[in-house]
Amino acid sequence: MLAYPSDQQITQAYAQAKDRYAQVGVDADQAVRRLTQIPISLHCWQADDVGGFETAEGLTGGGIMATGGYPGKATTLQQLRADIEKALTLLPGAHRLSLHAIYADTGGKAVGRDKLTGEHFASWIDWAKARKLGLDFNGTFFSHPKAADGFTLSHVDPGIRRFWIDHAIACRRIGEAMGRQLGTPAVVNVWIPDGFKDIPIDRCGARARLRDALDEVFAEDLDGDCVLDAVESKLFGIGSESCVVGSHEFYMGYAVTRNKLLCLDAGHFHPTEVISDKISSALLFLDEILLHVSRPVRWDSDHVVILTDELHAIAQEIVRNDFLARVHIGLDFFDASINRVAAYAIGARCMQKALLAALLEPADTLRAMEESGDTTGRLAMLEELKTFPLGAVWDYACLSGNVPAGPAWLNEVRKYEKDVLSKR
Repeated sequence: MLAYPSDQQITQAYAQAKDRYAQVGVDADQAVRRLTQIPISLHCWQADDVGGFETAEGLTGGGIMATGGYPGKATTLQQLRADIEKALTLLPGAHRLSLHAIYADTGGKAVGRDKLTGEHFASWIDWAKARKLGLDFNGTFFSHPKAADGFTLSHVDPGIRRFWIDHAIACRRIGEAMGRQLGTPAVVNVWIPDGFKDIPIDRCGARARLRDALDEVFAEDLDGDCVLDAVESKLFGIGSESCVVGSHEFYMGYAVTRNKLLCLDAGHFHPTEVISDKISSALLFLDEILLHVSRPVRWDSDHVVILTDELHAIAQEIVRNDFLARVHIGLDFFDASINRVAAYAIGARCMQKALLAALLEPADTLRAMEESGDTTGRLAMLEELKTFPLGAVWDYACLSGNVPAGPAWLNEVRKYEKDVLSKR
């Protein structure tokens, strides 16, 4: 068993850390308070390997693949919710949950994706309301007979295109119902897998069909206090190696001209690209954006988020530019090779640690150095901050939030695995 640091040890270490940060003009108490006010939208699909409950067999094909066979996967809605609830007990602050359309509660009845309504998510809304959680939503445009050839909203067949338009419209209405009943707007994201395996002749035609389909999807004027629309690009995918219809340039143009949120997914760009560098550019032209924070390893592999330089950079861009109210932070990874609740805890806690580190920066001092041309001082200060006592402040944030501090959260996960997961 991993030992818990005592409350006294945590508070003593925090007092010293607080003084250390005060020496560079940072209020650690304020940083902790601000951290607990930043919601992270957990993704329901980590708990069941992107299976969903559309059919008893789960989803197959479509380029969505969680690798590994760690025991204890959630196989029912009740199990999925229990796992998410357990994960939330390991995170300080109040957070959100992001759902996919395939997690509808249909009572075992087959319901077409184009026929889904808010009623099919009523139990989710009740569950979220009881736990004071906000909900976000995603259309499911993959693993379906009408997406078997890799095209949905840009499909050349108007009948198939109609089905997916209706699905996207249904998703927006579901999101609106969630936002209205929970009192916080649901971000409804559109990501489609459409693309060409080999070199296409008519890229423009497919993109024109996608543009027109999206215009029809968003034609209905819904309550902006209840639903926020987002569109998500990708560089390539399995079966769409040569051309993705919904490219970054396509969706950047679409979001700017249609006033939609642009979703930046950390795994959806070239390996040498990072989304941290795109945040400030996008927010010069857009009111808000959505982030899907993941960890690509050589490609869009959706590994569990860890505390990388890029994760730090994402948090720094948000905090340094005062974008917290304009950036919706969601996680998007699925690892079936490790304990799935632990995956939630690792990824979400790392995202929070990165945000806390950014909140603990002497931003005004650093900005003044940069503006005065003191690049020596800027670099020196940034490097010194790397060894400041972030961990002591993080442990105090956990203690204040009544969640396990340090690595002792793993004890909770292992007990849950023994008592619950191992019996599935």
